[in-house]
Amino acid sequence: MHFMNTLNKQIGKWMPVIAPLCLCVGVVFSEELGGLIFLVPFVFAFMTFCGALNSGFRQLWEIARHPLPLLAAFVTLHAVLPLIGLGAGRLFFSGNPYFIVGIVLEFAVPSAVVSFMWSGMSGGDASLTLSILLVDTLLSPVVVPETMRLLVGSNVRIDALGMMRDLLWMIALPAILSMVLNQCSGGKCGKKLSPVLAPYSKFALIFVITVNSTRVAPFLRHMTPQLFGVAGAVLCLCAFGYVLGWLVGLPVCGKKEGVVSMTFGCGMRNISAGAVIAAAYFPAEAMFPVMIATTFQQILASLFSHVLKRRYFGGQGA
Repeated sequence: MHFMNTLNKQIGKWMPVIAPLCLCVGVVFSEELGGLIFLVPFVFAFMTFCGALNSGFRQLWEIARHPLPLLAAFVTLHAVLPLIGLGAGRLFFSGNPYFIVGIVLEFAVPSAVVSFMWSGMSGGDASLTLSILLVDTLLSPVVVPETMRLLVGSNVRIDALGMMRDLLWMIALPAILSMVLNQCSGGKCGKKLSPVLAPYSKFALIFVITVNSTRVAPFLRHMTPQLFGVAGAVLCLCAFGYVLGWLVGLPVCGKKEGVVSMTFGCGMRNISAGAVIAAAYFPAEAMFPVMIATTFQQILASLFSHVLKRRYFGGQGA
């Protein structure tokens, strides 16, 4: 067990390096690995199950008692940032609607499960982080397709029902299964399984990033000024997501732990889910903004973790 915990921590620590390397491996070996893309939804469902093992229905009760931080996070995640992404896409990439679709999709998917890890390492409020993840995950089968339909449905064909079905199987149902098991076992299931499965969840994330990268290999092998522009825009928008979460957290949370949780809850997105949806329903152009965000998200999380710890905890984690 000690070895598994150490392995999990080391993989998490090196994710800012591992994620870009996975992208490179997927591009270099795109022909060899491309045939494995059919496994991605199943592997992703396993990731969701592992990520929700520490959740329970108790969090839903806590949310009902103190809903303001969650509501603020939800509006930031699914209204403000997608609209800003849409505006940036129309301003800079009006000639390619699928780049716009990819940018909006990147900011329409739910908060990332890995935000719980970064929030914990940075001194965040575990209950608030879990609440954001739980509600955002359970609502994603409806929220993500509707966001895409409303914001970009007039430019491209959106299969909202297909997205709902896939998000239900990949995210909502595995999360509910974890919650039920945890609730029925009095929390024992999460305590026993989570440390064991956590490293395998990280390996699953590495698999998903690598295999999904095969879809954008032609773009990354032949980068153009426009593609560099898309990458730069995604980087700025991803960084702004963290900053906005921080700013929103200041008035609605008050305590420094809540502010840290809001920063990562709003800044980190479930890019793997976005990549799966992009691969299933849109051309590779839409997948490029989503996958390129993989390169930035962990690096930005590491940077903001350092800044937040220095700002609120004197450079030390909680």
